[in-house]
Amino acid sequence: MKNNQMKFVMIAALVLLSTGVFAQTQFAVGIKAGPNFANLNRDESPGENYKNRTGFHAGAFALIKISKIGIQPEVVFSQQGSTFKYSGSRDLKSNFSYVNIPIMIKLYTVAGINIQAGPQFGILTSAKEEDYNVTTGKITEDNIKDDMKKSDVSLSLGLGWDLPFGLSIDGRYNWGLSDINSGASASSIKNQVWQFSVGYKLFKIGK
Repeated sequence: MKNNQMKFVMIAALVLLSTGVFAQTQFAVGIKAGPNFANLNRDESPGENYKNRTGFHAGAFALIKISKIGIQPEVVFSQQGSTFKYSGSRDLKSNFSYVNIPIMIKLYTVAGINIQAGPQFGILTSAKEEDYNVTTGKITEDNIKDDMKKSDVSLSLGLGWDLPFGLSIDGRYNWGLSDINSGASASSIKNQVWQFSVGYKLFKIGK
């Protein structure tokens, strides 16, 4: 008799616990987009020669949130690269495009504000670099994809705010950990990207 009572108490406790967890669980799918301010960390030249290249990113995300913790995998198309000042006057661009897959861990504080961190895995889709011809005075664009590694790994750190009506605002810094240079030059090249996003949850289940 006592064993049956113990079993009943344990089952009731598990049901109450699972009900409480389910009540605090949210699943959502949405889209996001915004500007990038990208640069390349090169060890071959003084850093002041390079400055940000402005691009954009756009993609989709899924959010699984349990109480104060969220996991948010994403698939994002991202324009990256840098701008190089040639001979002190002309701006030449390195135009890289990636499909990035960040997997963010989100710690929620108050009023939907959250701290974000996680790895990002990138797949290079295109890599072009502008070149200035002194003889003709024209700028051409060369395909340098074969000189770049086809994958990239970054650490993403950021701050977000989940607003009412399914809106969200995020700011992140994607710190490149991989050397993406596979060309003849021995110099190291790493991605650096500031990223600001506006997102919208297309549908949501739970709070």
